[in-house]
Amino acid sequence: MRVLVLGAGGTGGYFGGRLAQSGADVTFLVRPARAAQLDAKRLQIRSPLGDADLRVAHVTADALPALANERPFDMVLLSCKAYDLDSSIDAIAPAVGENTWVLPILNGLRHYAPLDERFGAHRVVGGLCFISAMKGADGEVRHLGQPASITFGERAEPADSTRTADFAALCAQANIDHVRSMRIARDQWTKFTFLATLAAATCAMRAPIGRIVAAQGGDAFVRGLYTECLAVAQAEGEPIDAQAQQTALGTLTAAGSPLKASMLRDLEAGQAVEAMQIVGDMVLRARAAGMDAPLLSAAWVHLQAYETGRAAA
Repeated sequence: MRVLVLGAGGTGGYFGGRLAQSGADVTFLVRPARAAQLDAKRLQIRSPLGDADLRVAHVTADALPALANERPFDMVLLSCKAYDLDSSIDAIAPAVGENTWVLPILNGLRHYAPLDERFGAHRVVGGLCFISAMKGADGEVRHLGQPASITFGERAEPADSTRTADFAALCAQANIDHVRSMRIARDQWTKFTFLATLAAATCAMRAPIGRIVAAQGGDAFVRGLYTECLAVAQAEGEPIDAQAQQTALGTLTAAGSPLKASMLRDLEAGQAVEAMQIVGDMVLRARAAGMDAPLLSAAWVHLQAYETGRAAA
């Protein structure tokens, strides 16, 4: 399987790097400055699961059409920030041929409609990931913490496809924790409800989970946010099962936990955030279902105010 990975930052650099480390045929689509960095320093992964320094194949946008025409790609791993989706779609388009499929591992669910419109729904597989990773000051991929997993699956029948089986084999070869899901929508909503709660809570309070739940009313605040998200999932036809709820709440209300959403880290650094794609989208879905979601709505107002202030700065 010939794989194109968009970008060599935190998420794409980690998963693509592990695939390349195992011997898989992986090429990174990168900007010229990142290409020069990879030439000079290789792809450096710093992780609790093992460090790596890899010489990897890479291509810039101007050279991609010729490369894809000469040696077509079987799959594109799309791991951009959700707010960069439009430019990312344009960037990978030359690589998406008749037999190429796209695996997005972005946060949220809003990206599927534009991907389907551009490439056709039959070429877009459902996916998500659990990882905290970023590109360091010297270009190294820094994996923060232990989790590093990908979940993927067909969004339509038949769920048991050859292409997802082939990618699962690649992940196994690379020792990447992975799930080849037969019910990807359920898995996506399980993550979406958790992530929207985590992002709304930690961004609104500008604090990690442990400090929030230690405050008077903090535990009830987090649980209330999660309850609103669960109601949206129910309305969308993807109720979250009891065991998944228990697991999520255990993490979201853990005493002393340093956990914070990556959105809060971006916000603290004054960077763009995936506000619309996570919290905003959950609020819009609640309203479309005729439901009140006052806690989510308050967090959404907070994030919009942040974005307005950032734009004016």
